[in-house]
Amino acid sequence: MSVMPTPGAGGGAPPPPRAQAPANGDPRAALLTTQLKKVRYRADALIEVLHAVQDIYGYLSHEVLVTVADALELPPSRVLGVATFYHLFSFEPRGDHICTVCTGTACFVKGADALVSSVSEAFDVPKGGTKEDRSLSLLEARCIGSCGLAPAALVDGAIVAKATPERLVETLRTALATAPATADAAAADAAATDATAPAGGAA
Repeated sequence: MSVMPTPGAGGGAPPPPRAQAPANGDPRAALLTTQLKKVRYRADALIEVLHAVQDIYGYLSHEVLVTVADALELPPSRVLGVATFYHLFSFEPRGDHICTVCTGTACFVKGADALVSSVSEAFDVPKGGTKEDRSLSLLEARCIGSCGLAPAALVDGAIVAKATPERLVETLRTALATAPATADAAAADAAATDATAPAGGAA
């Protein structure tokens, strides 16, 4: 795709074509290219684009991160640095359902560790990982901005307030008995946690 010169900017050759997502027969590439066009290939839209990549692909692959860097004309190291700073961006495929337990200070002192352990044991899912059958991912967040509801967790984007191990496990059993979480629910889960993750220990 060629980027047209700005009207009134004077003569001269137009800028070189911007990178687009490699197609390779994958319809998700077209969705990413649409998102890049939507933000007009602005470098300051990097985080928005990374969220879109995770929504579209389910995780951030090396190939797509390089494509994003080329499209936004940013060094790959900058893109990777931003992606790794927000710890709930995933670099491997996540499960159909996502449980995120807040481990910030308020939740930690009220039993967040017990929530994580109970889910891990009940569903044989590794802490911070995904079951082999990809049915469930168990994540931890440094803060989800719900200190007054501690201990709190998110199940497919829906908050479980003042959670107990038993209630959280039961909520997950109900979720796993339904169809996989929609992309919108997973995106809400990620957005609610990513927005506050870098602050650390706040809740």
